[in-house]
Amino acid sequence: MSRPDHDLTQPPDLRHGGFSGVERSRRPRYVDLLPPCNHACPAGENIQAWLALVQQNRFEDAWRQIVDDNPLPATHGRVCYHPCEDLCNRMHLDSPVAIHAVERFLGDQAIAKKWSSAKPAAQSGNRILIVGAGPSGLSCAWHLARLGHEVEIRDAGPLAGGMMHFGIPKYRLPRDILDSEVQRIEDAGVRIVLEHKVEDLQTEKEAGGFDAAFVAVGAHLSQRTDIPARDAGKILDALSFLRDVEGGERPKLGRRVAVYGGGNTAMDTARTVKRLGYEPLIIYRRDRAHMPAHDFEAESAIEEGVKIHWLRTIKEIDHTTFKVEAMRINENGRPVPTGEVETLEADSLIMALGQRTDTDFLRRVPGVEFQSDGTVNVNAQMMTGCPGIFAGGDMVPAERTVTTAVGHGKKAARHINAWLKGVSYEKRAPNPLAEYDRLHVWYFTDALKKAERQIDVEARRTSFDEVIKGLGEDEALFESRRCLSCGNCFECDACLGACPDNAVIKLGAGKRYRFDYQKCTGCAVCFEQCPCGAIEMIPEPA
Repeated sequence: MSRPDHDLTQPPDLRHGGFSGVERSRRPRYVDLLPPCNHACPAGENIQAWLALVQQNRFEDAWRQIVDDNPLPATHGRVCYHPCEDLCNRMHLDSPVAIHAVERFLGDQAIAKKWSSAKPAAQSGNRILIVGAGPSGLSCAWHLARLGHEVEIRDAGPLAGGMMHFGIPKYRLPRDILDSEVQRIEDAGVRIVLEHKVEDLQTEKEAGGFDAAFVAVGAHLSQRTDIPARDAGKILDALSFLRDVEGGERPKLGRRVAVYGGGNTAMDTARTVKRLGYEPLIIYRRDRAHMPAHDFEAESAIEEGVKIHWLRTIKEIDHTTFKVEAMRINENGRPVPTGEVETLEADSLIMALGQRTDTDFLRRVPGVEFQSDGTVNVNAQMMTGCPGIFAGGDMVPAERTVTTAVGHGKKAARHINAWLKGVSYEKRAPNPLAEYDRLHVWYFTDALKKAERQIDVEARRTSFDEVIKGLGEDEALFESRRCLSCGNCFECDACLGACPDNAVIKLGAGKRYRFDYQKCTGCAVCFEQCPCGAIEMIPEPA
């Protein structure tokens, strides 16, 4: 699309009639584009839509907009790594909108005010078995129940939530928050059966009269590595350690505890070790720039007193002495040994080298195929090679996050619903992306995002109290109003007021505008005045 050659960050000079000429060569057209935040959300939330509702103080409506896609907003507002904010166009102006914080505010409001979702009036008569009560299984169950299906979740653990309950520490996700959102899913009609490990999927599916199954058992097995050890001290895996602490145990680890790994689980483990009164040190073979953990996780760990030894790999353990080799990052970004060796002292070691999924129980199911790492192959409909058996979350090849898992659950629910009806579900093709250069940001004032409050660092080091306190109502309103509404009209009347030819017709609240092409001269003033890029100039039809 051609554009007038001037600075789009400044308001246009309207004194000379904009860009009108004797004969119109272009005409304006209203468009709806895909906001970058929506595009980046693994759960497929319509973020821009619910932010717009928050701006109007319509908090319950905003929450309902979220749970159309994601049943766990209070949880996500705490544990999602918010890739939506990484693409927020506002970051080019001052700082991204704190989307996760507003989502948390809405989720907490829903719990406090006991907002609920009505059950569907009609039941389909279909029964679906879900194996795993983690984020993907809960999400799939929620969406299937809202579509009128009878859903039962079976999980081997004593509590629903999967890794959200047993792998994410309480200082990040208070258990009453998670439990409240799980209860809402049960209230929607989902039956959750705990301490029931599915060993033979086909037998259970047939015996229960289930018409389809969704398997989302998560990645609960820790990866291991061989380290030569002579009379080594205590060696644990991170997931078992976190699960034990969640269960109320306080493992005896000695004064200094080494954590081996550089992912978010390693950071959570080290911060938990600190809260138990020990001295944690992380050993990781890459540098900070190449660690898999998010940088703010490492920053929080360091603030709380965790020591991190970057570019180190453990070569040998002799009781409490760790022989580590220094590494360097080569031109391909990979760590390579230098031959330089040093020693570190630690009384115990916790391995945090990643997780794998236990999918052996699916190997007897005909048609199911696996990757070399044990993950399960699924097609575009989230179905395995066995008709009627779907899978998602950490057990399929994908990014392993709570939000990705929730997105898998929603996607699978839609395809399961279609499969049961003998049809195909086709997602509507997305609109073009609303990129920053389409916006006219002179309209917006600078407004840095509101920082979420945190408890004192000293308190963080010694308790499992929630670290981040979230936003109040005024702060949530302020933050939502920082949204630029990228690519979608929010009825600001800029085009209406700017048109020198009265060619813009307002259609009423919520109905936006239309152009009267009998009056329009193609001057492009409306295009220049539209702050959110919801108008484009197209060639005049021949």
